[in-house]
Amino acid sequence: MKEIHKDTLKLLKKQFPKGTRVALVKMDDPYTTLKAGDKGTVDYIDDIGTIHVNWDKGSSLGIIYGEDICRKVAD
Repeated sequence: MKEIHKDTLKLLKKQFPKGTRVALVKMDDPYTTLKAGDKGTVDYIDDIGTIHVNWDKGSSLGIIYGEDICRKVAD
């Protein structure tokens, strides 16, 4: 696990506040059923930069900073 710089964490929390809608771009988890394009709502970001998302599919898997990628969506 990579350590996240405090300024980077602040920026992440500013860019993805609770309630932000996101779409998955890439996730390196062989056990998830989530696919690129799946959408969800940000719940919170923890102290190591994981973006915890409540996915529309019912999952609550987090986006791991430095490994997975999501983007903001407007919907």
